[in-house]
Amino acid sequence: MELIDGKATSAKIKAEIAEQVARFTAEGKRAPHLVAILVGHDGGSETYVANKVKACEACGFKSTVIRREADVTEDELLRLIDELNRDKNVDGFIVQLPLPRHIDEQRVTEAILPSKDVDGFHPVNVGRQSIGLPCFHSATPAGIVELLKRYNVPTRGKNCVIIGRSNIVGKPLAALMMQKGIDATVTVCHSATDNLKEVCHNADILVAALGRPEFVTADMVKDGATVIDVGTTRVPDATRKSGFRLCGDVDFKNVSPKCSFITPVPGGVGPMTIVSLMQNTLQAYLSNNK
Repeated sequence: MELIDGKATSAKIKAEIAEQVARFTAEGKRAPHLVAILVGHDGGSETYVANKVKACEACGFKSTVIRREADVTEDELLRLIDELNRDKNVDGFIVQLPLPRHIDEQRVTEAILPSKDVDGFHPVNVGRQSIGLPCFHSATPAGIVELLKRYNVPTRGKNCVIIGRSNIVGKPLAALMMQKGIDATVTVCHSATDNLKEVCHNADILVAALGRPEFVTADMVKDGATVIDVGTTRVPDATRKSGFRLCGDVDFKNVSPKCSFITPVPGGVGPMTIVSLMQNTLQAYLSNNK
């Protein structure tokens, strides 16, 4: 069993990006600029945005966090998005989800220019991804594919089973894994899937992205499979100072001995999600400075 180290891989990619950015700034060009809009004070969102700011620093990017209170109106948020769309010194920006209930997340997503949608959520980017055209790929799926490539995990002709059909992970990852050059045979499972255990047991690459701690057990995984754990759930743990521990969707202790490759939680897919956002921002910057 080989552990797929997302933390080490993401650090290597950030160093590669920083090297490119250093060359640009040495030539007198400005650094790439990523903006994050944070509405309210959700703890998870605060942590995620803080990690993005740290990643920007490591890559040599300029980063800006724009904060709005939870009672901000949808029209106010849309006006802010319009300003960022028109700002030539902003290469890409994200609106951190989730948003308060009174704001239409889909309307907000569609208001972002596709050329600045570094989260890869805009329908234009989703559509272009589905047919293999250049676009911004959703960060978590892109990070998973990057890990598979860097660890030389065979994908061509392999059975890839994805548990979860979300618009953020399951669906875009399925589209990526089917593309030419990756060439996996993809099955997407969900709550209505019959014989889930048997379907998973046929997977050469099994991706768990459903948000249920330790859902994937050893009897669902065939010997030699590659297992990618996307789940991150806070589970109460009185032995920890924080009072909780992070738990993935995979029963790591019992599944890992059966695997060729497996990602841990934390330190697997999570760091790759953020570094994929950095890669998208660099791509936006290069497009803006042709």
